[in-house]
Amino acid sequence: MYKIKRIKISGFRRLLAIDLPVRPFMVLIGANGVGKTSFLDAFSTLSASASGNLNSILSQFGGISNLLTRGKIEDLSFLVDMTAPGHQPLEYELRLSSKGTGYAISGEVLCQQPDDFDKTFRHIDSSDGDIRYYETEENRLVRPDWEHNPLETSLAQVPKMYRQPEELRRILATATQYHVLDVGPRAPVKMPQPMKPATLPGPDGGDLVPYLYYLREGDRDRYEVIIDSLRTAFPDFEELNFPPVAAGLLAMTWKDKKFSKPIYMNELSEGTLRFLWLVSLLQSPNLSTVTMIDEPEVSLHPELLSLLADLMREAAKRTQLIVATHSDRFIRFLSPDEVVVMDVDDDGCASATWADSLDLDQWLAEYSLDEVWRMGRMGGRA
Repeated sequence: MYKIKRIKISGFRRLLAIDLPVRPFMVLIGANGVGKTSFLDAFSTLSASASGNLNSILSQFGGISNLLTRGKIEDLSFLVDMTAPGHQPLEYELRLSSKGTGYAISGEVLCQQPDDFDKTFRHIDSSDGDIRYYETEENRLVRPDWEHNPLETSLAQVPKMYRQPEELRRILATATQYHVLDVGPRAPVKMPQPMKPATLPGPDGGDLVPYLYYLREGDRDRYEVIIDSLRTAFPDFEELNFPPVAAGLLAMTWKDKKFSKPIYMNELSEGTLRFLWLVSLLQSPNLSTVTMIDEPEVSLHPELLSLLADLMREAAKRTQLIVATHSDRFIRFLSPDEVVVMDVDDDGCASATWADSLDLDQWLAEYSLDEVWRMGRMGGRA
């Protein structure tokens, strides 16, 4: 299975120099302002660069000057290693620099160490506007004879490559970040939704109803896992129903043992809605290869966190799941090999350390992981 096995981030906000192995399930912990969300945003920026949306996401962040580590660096760079079953790993590096009021792609390399000889094989080799990529028909590096957008990466633009670099392009381009679900009065998750095929509940819950409806009709086993999870979390829950409310529109109702009439989505509590959305998301058969979730614990009762940890652990068999949290209660249900401790050094720059690389055995013999964190034995407190 193709997987990201390492990421390096340099110059992104507090992330002056992060070099971290990537595991199937990784939960970032630490105090406010230590770089947890920045790590997710950096990965999302790299993802956008692979899908041709680099200029758009940098504009959303206010430009590259707003991202560069203050006064410490002039370039922003990313590097990822990816496993390629049956082949040598791939390495992709991207460097961005300020240029006037905008930015320039100052370097981009996608390479692979061949199996049969020592010379590094380069699928993409670009520097300061000199764009070269490996043309499979000509069997050599060539310059584009088509219009190349200098504000987007070659990875997003070059024609079809060999299978391994194509997998890297796909994995990076489809990495998805999910933020706290909006459950305001007019939030999409509370409204009737169009009846259409949907393979994910949507980042705003806007496809939750058709997704669950089609899952019930076409993937009953997966749907039952969701229902069983809801019954475990909420003992009075019985079932979900999908009444039509207008031509092409479905509502969704929640049946509770203690009430004769169904409860509509707009009547459910914030925590219930967010848990339903999270459970549905984690059960999707169409999760991207990399899935990022920021603060999943918001509005959830502490008793739900153990179940959530188990659901995430199961989902991590199908996606590389990266989670950022502030919740020490959530940490109680994790093991050190699932936790990355983020902290800041004396210069205000972030560090990231896998908890199982710390000397915690003596403490974990007497305390739970969240207690060890609260006592400051892992760092990441302030």
